[in-house]
Amino acid sequence: MDEVVVQVEKTKREWDEAYEKTIEHIIAIQEYGKSRRGGGGEEKMISLQRLNGLAQDGLSLLNSLQFSLDLLAPQLPSDDQVQSTQSLLETWKNQYQSLRVNLRSANLKAKDNMRKAAQQERELLLGGGTESTDLRRKRQANAGVTSDAESITESLRRSRQLMVQEVERSTNTLVAFDESTGVLKKAESEYKGHRSLLSRTRNLLSTMQRQDVIDRVILIIGFCLFVCAVLYVVSKRIGILKLQQMATAAIKAQLAGKAANGDAVPLGQQFDGGNTVPNVDIPLQQPLHDEL
Repeated sequence: MDEVVVQVEKTKREWDEAYEKTIEHIIAIQEYGKSRRGGGGEEKMISLQRLNGLAQDGLSLLNSLQFSLDLLAPQLPSDDQVQSTQSLLETWKNQYQSLRVNLRSANLKAKDNMRKAAQQERELLLGGGTESTDLRRKRQANAGVTSDAESITESLRRSRQLMVQEVERSTNTLVAFDESTGVLKKAESEYKGHRSLLSRTRNLLSTMQRQDVIDRVILIIGFCLFVCAVLYVVSKRIGILKLQQMATAAIKAQLAGKAANGDAVPLGQQFDGGNTVPNVDIPLQQPLHDEL
C-alpha cells in the first residue's frame, strides 16, 4: 500500500478517536453541576476549567488533523481517492464548527447548572439541620480539593503552553536550518563553478607567461642579429673608405716625388695610347662601389 494512503488512514483513525473524546468532554461540561444539585452519589472532582482545557486540546488536535489531511489529499495516487478525501475534509470542517458551537452551548448550560446548584445549596444552608451541617463540611472539603486541583491544572496548562512554545521555536529553528542548508548548497555549487573558472584562468595565465618568455627570447635574438648585421655593414663600409684613402695618398705621394725631382710628366704621357694601365695600382678615377 502506498505510504500516503497509510498516512491518510492513520489520520482518519486519530480523527475518530479525538472526535469521540471531545464530544465526551463537551457532554461532561454540559452536565457539570447537575450531580451536586441532585445530591445523589459522590461526584468526581474535575473542575469546569479542566474540562474546558481538555475540550480545547481536543479541538486543537482536530484542527491539526484537518491540516494534515489537507496536505495529504493532493498526494493520493488516484483522482477518486483525492475527491473522496476532499469531501471527507469538508465533512470534518463542518463537524469541527459544530463542536465549537456545542462547546459554547455546554459552557452556558454548565454556568446555569452551577447557578442553580449554588441556589439550592444556599437554601439548604439556610434551612439548618443535619443535612445542612453535612453539606457545609462537604463543601469545605471540596473547596480545598478543588483549589488544589485548579492550581495543579493551571500549572500543567502553563507547562503545556511552554512546551508548545518550545516546539514552535524548534520548528522555526529547523526551518531556518533548512534554509541555511539550501543557501550553503547554492554557495557550494557557485564556488565549484568559480573554482573551475579560476583553474581555466590559471592555465591561460601560464600559457601567456610562457608565450611572453618566448616572445622575449625571439626579440633578443632578433635584436642581436640586427646589431650584428649593422656592425658587419659598418665594418665593411669603414674598410672600403680606408682603402680609398690609402690609394689616394699613394698617388699623391708619387706625384709629389716626381715633381720634386723635375721629372714631372703629364698625366696623359703615363699611358700608352690610352690603352695601358697607369703604374699605380688603383687609377684616380676608379669608381667606388657601395656594397650597401
